Amino acid sequence: MKIISSLLVATLFLVSTASAETKETRKQQARLQDAGMVMSEILNMPDSIPQYVLDRTKCVVVVPSVRKAAFVVGASYGRGAMVCRTGEDFTGPWGAPSMMAVEGASFGLQAGAEATDFVFLIKNERGASSLLKSKVKLGADVAAVAGPVGRNAQADTDAYMRAEILTYSRARGVFAGVSLDGSTLRPDNDGNEALYGERLKARQIVLGPGPQPPPAADRLLALLEQASPRPANG
Repeated sequence: MKIISSLLVATLFLVSTASAETKETRKQQARLQDAGMVMSEILNMPDSIPQYVLDRTKCVVVVPSVRKAAFVVGASYGRGAMVCRTGEDFTGPWGAPSMMAVEGASFGLQAGAEATDFVFLIKNERGASSLLKSKVKLGADVAAVAGPVGRNAQADTDAYMRAEILTYSRARGVFAGVSLDGSTLRPDNDGNEALYGERLKARQIVLGPGPQPPPAADRLLALLEQASPRPANG
């Protein structure tokens, strides 16, 4: 009887663990799908990301549907995904996503609407490499400014030229550049483990050798590949 009881307990434990892993996996897949939907809606807006800017972007971070309920003391955060152009020089096709986390007090101040979507565009290799390694603080570790909007806008200001990350938000149907200085971005290692089934570093996922993109990322990757298949110089 003791052996049978032990086997039963072990079986229940394994079933419970597998169920929890499946739940977490589904959560990350849903975030990827939401990121694809958000990016689709933003790219189809009249005042969207300028083509000039998108073609000079190395990586895109999308954090969908951040809600006011998340912004309480000690819990100012959002979860999303980062996709980059592949290759050491970030000039290849858009590749596998790394799950990301954004945190910070100033980030919470932007959530005046019921739900807010955030988009971060990483402009250069230094900004991308820094973000793939560890947590970065916007405005301190990397230069970040509110991004320009309008498909034909020419972002040629001094602030834009110096910036490594451009930041945007969408709330109540309005897409605009916003300042998120003081907030932090970092790889979500737990999210990556749940999504890919193994402990992978963000740099390994993005630069390889890493996993193939999961089907949940298909829409997001297809949108970016259609909108900006090749990077521009300068």
